[in-house]
This record gives sequence, structure tokens and C-alpha cells, in this order.
Amino acid sequence: MTNLGEKVIYQIYPKSFYDSDGDGLGDLQGIIAKIPYIAKLNVDMIWFNPFFVSPQNDNGYDIADYYQIDERFGTMADFEQLVAELKKINVGVMLDMVLNHCSTQHEWFQKALAGDKKYQRYFYLRPTKADGSLPNNWQSKFGGPAWSRFGQSELYYLHLYDPTQADLDWHNPDVRAEASKIVNFWREKGVQGFRFDVINVIGKDHELIDSLNPTQEKALYTDTPVVHQYLKELNQNSFGQDKAIITVGEMSSTSIANSIEYTRPQEHELSMVFTFHHLKVDYKNGQKWSNMPFDFMKLKSLLTSWQLHMDRGNGWNALFWNNHDQPWALSRFGDTGKYRIKSAQMLATALHCLRGTPFIYQGEELGMINPDYKSISDYVDVESLNAYKELLQQGRTPQAAFNLIKGKSRDNSRVPMRWDASTTAGFTNSTPWLRPTNQAEINVNAELAHGEIFTYYQKLIALRKKYRLISQGHFIPLLEDNRTVFAYARCLTDSSEKVFVFNNFYGTDTTVKLPTKCTEQKGKTLLSNYPNNLDELPQELHLRPYESLVWYTL
Repeated sequence: MTNLGEKVIYQIYPKSFYDSDGDGLGDLQGIIAKIPYIAKLNVDMIWFNPFFVSPQNDNGYDIADYYQIDERFGTMADFEQLVAELKKINVGVMLDMVLNHCSTQHEWFQKALAGDKKYQRYFYLRPTKADGSLPNNWQSKFGGPAWSRFGQSELYYLHLYDPTQADLDWHNPDVRAEASKIVNFWREKGVQGFRFDVINVIGKDHELIDSLNPTQEKALYTDTPVVHQYLKELNQNSFGQDKAIITVGEMSSTSIANSIEYTRPQEHELSMVFTFHHLKVDYKNGQKWSNMPFDFMKLKSLLTSWQLHMDRGNGWNALFWNNHDQPWALSRFGDTGKYRIKSAQMLATALHCLRGTPFIYQGEELGMINPDYKSISDYVDVESLNAYKELLQQGRTPQAAFNLIKGKSRDNSRVPMRWDASTTAGFTNSTPWLRPTNQAEINVNAELAHGEIFTYYQKLIALRKKYRLISQGHFIPLLEDNRTVFAYARCLTDSSEKVFVFNNFYGTDTTVKLPTKCTEQKGKTLLSNYPNNLDELPQELHLRPYESLVWYTL
């Protein structure tokens, strides 16, 4: 059985990693060209965002052919070469499976439109209500109704996301068989990991009733009991046949109880889950398109609660601050100016010493921050552009609406990787699909030459692989009432050893009084982002701005 706690996974957004052929888009050969860079981090696996055939209305999450590489990114031969080259440096491949919905250009949907009854049963097709209104009042997560007209018929099809992403009806055993077939195809290509996009919304009810409010609406199609049944079946019929395969489910608005069940080994569902509660602590009144300082105590409480309960229930967390759907954590929870380096190192420490499997998003290891865009025309993301229109309709001024998009847009993290300080950031020799900024200060060449963040990530990864306390230990919260420091211990049931982790989340000095259990043993500093070599912890620990300390009892 794979020791998930020793693994570290790197996420690559292929469109934005490196352009090898000068068309302004990243591609598979571009990734191959940068394998020497990837090798330096010593990660175990790479999760690739989708590069399947797609019209790209949602950056590849609208798949038109699950079995072919989109020509924008390369060929199947390129993919096979990528797998082989990564295998040489002992790095596995994790593919993104988008199985809740498919593109309306997919053969299944096109056959359904042409009248094929078999394929019509692949989708949620419903007539209008007696009064002529839509089948129900659900809203798309990208804005507007979740229903669109099914061709020229009197029916409408469900799409929880963009109208070009038609939801698949998992109640149909043929759909579930197609899902297993897709996973098994890529297993045969040497794929060792699968990330399942929004997989906990596949369990809609047969009767799609109206919702009473947005919160209750999510409950009508999220984390329903049948999702567990479907995942067990998918496990049994595909990836579960190889115990070395690693899986992660993206779980929208999930609960701890469900996440334990999704990931507890004896349930035979998934290896781990992505959850997002900790990334909504700067949402004013729960609204993404808002602007407020992050709520540190809420962040700390959520991290602590998930750590404790997943540990007690024998579930498993995927640990992350950043991905392709989030603005940069450093721009949200750190300091992008004076303390960019220290706060990047602190955020990394706080996360990588937790119980779970850490994910690093491309550029995070450089201390990437949000781009400094000046106009809404700089953005291309469908969610961001739709939100901008809605914010204007709600009465926001163009500048106020733009500021909200600038803070929370998914394009923030999708901006091309900065390889050097040139105008195109060394990403391409033509016009990049999305304009990079900040590359004069933040780029791979500069970071590898004289930076402090990349090397710090290397040390964190090495610690996880060396110390069983970090890869397998239990979680013990410390200083829970402290309003500036996130602290915790890791311990093993069969040893008296402990690792203590202290993280100052603010740019000011602070002093914390430590409990006796922290100060009664000799030990050593395993890692710190400041000069630090303590052989014992003082009763009062002084932490400098954004300081992290990882201390080990001998």
C-alpha cells in the first residue's frame, strides 16, 4: 500500500507551463523540456490539468474526447514520451478526470441531439414546468440558470457549470461504465494517479426539485449518499485494481464526515480529497466576489478541525494553498512586498508539516503573486467575465467591479510560468495566451541563482520523506486561542518523539508563552526561515515577522 504521507505532488497547468512551438500556449513538449527543473524539487507525482480534446470554453474542463490529446498540446506520442521521461526521474503522472460533465461538442451529446435515445439517457433532459418555466430554479455556478434548450426540442439539459458543459446522468449504468472505461484506458498508458473534478456533485436525485435558497440548493446535488456508491463501483472497476494508484477527489462544499468516508481505506473509494473551506476565509458573507482581510482565527479553526477529525476518522487530506482555480495564497494570506520571501516560506511550512499529502502548484515554489492587471480586457476566464457583468448589473462601478475580479479571478494563478525576466517571461517566443506580470522580480532563473523559496521547498520535501512524525504522525493543536500564531505538534503512538511547528501569520514580532509539554525536552531545530538553532524551547518563544519554526524533540 502506498504511503500517502511521504508523497508530494506538483501541479502543472499545461497551458501555462512552457510553450515549445511558439503558438503562445504551453504544451506537452514544453513540459518535457522542463523536466530537469521538475527533478530539482524531488516531488513524487505531477497532476496535470486536462489536455484532452476540448473547445476550451472552460480551459479544458469541457472535454469533447476523453481518449485523445488536444492538438494544441501535442500528440499521444508526446504524452507517451512525457510518461517515459518522468518515469526516469521516478515521477508519476496524475491525470484530471472530468466526469461530472462533458462538452456539448462531445459525440455523446451530439448523438443525443440527433435523436439517439441511448445517448439522450446520458444527460439530464427535462421538459419545462406546466407554466412554461425552466425544469427547476437551480443556478449555474458560473452565473445564470443551470438549464439550456436542448437543440430545437421542447426539452432542456442540465449544466451546473457553463452551458457548453452538459451534466452526465450517473444514474445511468452506461455512463458509469464509460467512466471506468476512460480511467482504464489511461491506466494502460502508464498513468498512476487520477484527480476527479467536482466528483461529489455526480449524485443528483432523479427528481430535480426546486431549491429554497442557494445553501439548500447545493445540498440537493452535493455529497448525496449515492456518490459513495458510485465511487466504490468506479474504484472496483478501474483504479482500485492497482493498489499503488493514487486518487484525489475535488469535493465542492463537502463535510468532514463525508470526506472521512470518501478516503478511509476500508471504504475503497478514494485516496484523499481536496476541500476548500480554508480558502473561503476572505469571502465576505460567504461571497467570493468580495474584498475583506482574511479571518485568521477562522482559518486556524478550519485547518485544526479538519486535521483533528480526519485523523480520528482515519481519513486523508490533500493539503494545498494554491491551484488553477484560486488566486495566489501569498496575495491573500501573506505579504507580497517587504516580507514576500518570509511569508511564502511560512505558508509553506504551515501546510507541509500537517497530516496529509501536500500539493505544490507551479510557481508556488517561486513565491508567485497575483498579476498586476489594469483592465478587465486582460482577463479571459469565463467565470471572471461573467462575474464582472453581474457585478455591473448589481450596481457596482466599473472600477469597483474590476477590483473584485482582480482579487479573486482564477486567471491570477493561470498566468504563464515566469522562467526569466523577459517581456514574455521566457514562457514563449510569441504572444502568450495570458499576459505575465511581475517577472522582473519573480522568475525561475533568478530564484535558482540566488532565491530562498525554492530551496526552502526542497528542505520541506526532504523533511517529509525523512521523518515518520511528519509523514504519518497524529496532529495536536497548540496555542489555539492565539490570534497571530498557528501552532501544532505531530506525534506517533509508538514513540515519545514530537515535532512542534510554530507559524507567525503576521508581519510583526510576537511572543508566545509555551505550554510545559513543549519546553520539558531537549531537541533541535529541523527548519526555520530565520537563523535559529535552539536545543530547547524557551517558556516564552519570540517569533519574528512571518517566522516559522519546526522543532524536533530528541
